[in-house]
Amino acid sequence: MSLLKSTEAKILSCIQNEVWSRFVTLPNQDRIWTLTLTNKTTHKPLEQAPKKTPLVMVHGFGGGVGLWIRNLDALSHSRPVYAFDLLGFGRSSRPPFPPDASLAEEQFVNSMERWRESVGLENMILLGHSLGGYLATSYAIQHPSRVSHLILVDPWGFPEHPQPGVETPAGRGPEVVKRPPLPRWVKAVALIVSLFNPLAVIRAAGPWGPGLVNRLRPDFKRKFEDLFDDDTMTEYIYHCNAQTPSGEVGFRAMSESLGWAKRPMLQRVHLLPPSMPLTMLYGSHSWVDSATGDKVAQIRVQTVTRTVMIDDASHHVYADQPMEFNRVVQNICNDVD
Repeated sequence: MSLLKSTEAKILSCIQNEVWSRFVTLPNQDRIWTLTLTNKTTHKPLEQAPKKTPLVMVHGFGGGVGLWIRNLDALSHSRPVYAFDLLGFGRSSRPPFPPDASLAEEQFVNSMERWRESVGLENMILLGHSLGGYLATSYAIQHPSRVSHLILVDPWGFPEHPQPGVETPAGRGPEVVKRPPLPRWVKAVALIVSLFNPLAVIRAAGPWGPGLVNRLRPDFKRKFEDLFDDDTMTEYIYHCNAQTPSGEVGFRAMSESLGWAKRPMLQRVHLLPPSMPLTMLYGSHSWVDSATGDKVAQIRVQTVTRTVMIDDASHHVYADQPMEFNRVVQNICNDVD
C-alpha cells in the first residue's frame, strides 16, 4: 500500500488545479479514498461564485483515481470534480464481499450513497467508466434525485448473454454483431476468472508482477508516455491490484465471465426516470459493443438519451483521446447548469 501511495503521488503531482485528497470515512468505518478538485484561478468569494453541479467520476475494474490524470484539470476548470476509489479497489477499504450478485452490487452502491452523504453532495453529474458505469447506473436507479445527468463511458455489464441456438424473431438465427476482438489482456483475465479471483495471477507473480502487467497491458504505458517516460502507470495498476482481493471478489460475484453480467443492466435501464438525461460514450475501437447504446435509446424512448462515438479510442476512451473526451464531457456538464 505504501508503494501505491507513492506511485499515486507521482501521478497526482501533474495536477495544476487545487486538489484535496483524503479518506472519507463511512458510517460503517469503511474508508473511501477521495480527490476533490477546484479551479485555483477562481478567486471569487464562495458566496459570490455561481454554484455548479459537481462532476463525480467512478473508475472501472482494477483502476483508481490516478487513471483520470489526463482529465481532472480540464474538467475541474469550471466546476468541482470528485473522483474516488471504489470500495475494494485502489486505496479504499477492502472489506469482504458476498458471493451473491445482487448483494455484491448492493454493497458497492450503498458505499457510494454513504460516500455522497459523508461528503455532503446534494446532487451531481455522475460519470462511470466500464464497471463504474454499471454501478453508476445502479446508483442512479436507486437514488435518482441525486443524479442530474448520467454519463456512461464504455459501460460494462449491459448486454444479455446470448443463448446458443436461440433464433431471432425473424428466424434467421442469432444476430452477429461485429466488433473488435477481445484484447489479449481481457482473454487472459477471462481464462482465470472462473477458477480464481480475476487478478490472482498478478499477485501470484510476486516481484515479477509489474513486468507481467507491462506484458498484458503495454497500451497503458503508451497512453501516458507524454506524461511519464517510465513504468509509472503500469506500476500504479500493479500496486492497485497487488493488495488483498476485495472489490474484484464483488466483481466476480456479479459476472458470469469478464464480458457478461449476471444481472444485465439492459433489463433494468427502463427504471431510470424519464426526466434523467443519459449520455453513453464509446470508443470506436473498443471491445465493448456500442450497439448497446442504441438499444438503451430504444428502451428509453421519448427521453434525453444519446450515444457519442469517440474516434480512434479503445475501451479507455478518456486516456486514448483525452482532449475530445474532455470536450464532450464539459459540454454535457455545461448543459446541466
